[in-house]
Amino acid sequence: MRTLVIGIDSGTQSTKALVLDVAKKQVVGSASVAYGLIPKLPPGAKEQHPQTWRDATTKAIKAALKEAKATAGEVKAIGVSGQQHGFVPLDKDGNVIRPAKLWCDTATSAECDQITSALGGPDATIAALGNAVLPGFTASKVLWLKNHEPKNFAKLATVLLPHDYLNWWLTGRAVMEYGDASGTALLDVRSRTWCDVALKAIDPDLAGKLPPLISSDQPVGTLQPATAKALGLSTDVVVSAGGGDNMMGAIGTGNTRPGTVTASFGTSGTIYACAGQPVVDPKGEIAAFCDSTNRWLPLLCTMNVTVATEMVRNDFEMDHATFEKTAAKAPPGSAGLVLLPYLEGERTPNVPDGTGVFFGVRPATFTAAHFARAAMEGVTLGMNYGLRRLAELGVKAKQIRATGGGANSKLWRQIMADIFNAEVVTLKVGEGAAYGAALQALWCWRNQQGEKVGIEAITDEFVALNAAQTATPKKANVRAYAELQALQDELSLALRGAFGRHRKLVAG
Repeated sequence: MRTLVIGIDSGTQSTKALVLDVAKKQVVGSASVAYGLIPKLPPGAKEQHPQTWRDATTKAIKAALKEAKATAGEVKAIGVSGQQHGFVPLDKDGNVIRPAKLWCDTATSAECDQITSALGGPDATIAALGNAVLPGFTASKVLWLKNHEPKNFAKLATVLLPHDYLNWWLTGRAVMEYGDASGTALLDVRSRTWCDVALKAIDPDLAGKLPPLISSDQPVGTLQPATAKALGLSTDVVVSAGGGDNMMGAIGTGNTRPGTVTASFGTSGTIYACAGQPVVDPKGEIAAFCDSTNRWLPLLCTMNVTVATEMVRNDFEMDHATFEKTAAKAPPGSAGLVLLPYLEGERTPNVPDGTGVFFGVRPATFTAAHFARAAMEGVTLGMNYGLRRLAELGVKAKQIRATGGGANSKLWRQIMADIFNAEVVTLKVGEGAAYGAALQALWCWRNQQGEKVGIEAITDEFVALNAAQTATPKKANVRAYAELQALQDELSLALRGAFGRHRKLVAG
């Protein structure tokens, strides 16, 4: 009988499931179920119904198991990766009170200011938490509920994150592990404990509404009977602690030792590294997260990556192959056309009121090729803003492990290498978060069997590079992009005031 583990990646646009055959070190089944956001919400609001994630997870697991020709007894463990920061409010009976506000929701800027002020200002906030309080994080969403929907807040009994909610559905147990919890702006990341002053800044009773914290190698539990029946699995299946998508992506790309850097080019963009100790940014631009291996994960996040390239691709009515071929016709630097990619606001740098700007539009650059390449370059330059800040904090990249949809493009990988001035490699299993969730599940299950194996041993065994897709920087392009980077930085600073005025104009 085979030994199988399942990895789940519940994201903003879809839920993916993969089935890993442990003996063969091979993914033998996979499936994906797509969905969208709740439509017609006010500007800045981004929400989903948690039931959507449950339904999609059920369908994806069943389809992946069918492809794997798996029997119930072969599945030993499940790990869940989820979109970070989302706020799932449960009442005392475990019912969802209202739709979840997501990581990309930027409607809580006022609450961020309110919490930061209560903590004594930005410096005092970072001293208390290790992180700034940003609109993407969970803390401001909880205060938003209190400020804007007091009747719903009065019902609040349990605060969960998206992956915690799926774990609760799977096992009947509500907990948080350190990695995902560190993205709430409620946790002191240095001590891995809830920050009392931050909780009281929101509500004096909030501490009683937060679930227990567990370490990353611990199981949440086993499948509860109703969920096991719905999935066609045994109640003996172990559910690992899971984690946020970036934490699981780190495991799935072998980023389990200090020195490795991963870049994820999905809807949003993230760059993160494994660290043996907290890496706290005094400016608050780099998130000082914990990871999901009981270490730390200094991380930068930009909110707009493939959302920008997809906008351009769809507008010019091109498939992905045509989009890449078209972009390749424009020179590196797109003849001075630069995208400021703050389409949905921005987190790094912190520009919640931001909007997209194409700068350098003139007859020579008003072509599909220039707009396509500028979209690729603009979002990558945006990510490089944070990569340079990581280097200033002592986390320097010699090799970037690229994952996400953008990593599938040969042209884009070369743009990454030239802008980052580092070797860019990809992985043989591209679904980093789902694969990482499967590997964490395997780690948890083996430890439960008494093996006491380290996560590094598992990633060394199961994570392999795709050598044929390596891109190395070209010196001439590196110099050209350095100049374009300086221009994008200057534009970003110059337009901060205009962004705020524009948001008021649109809202009014």
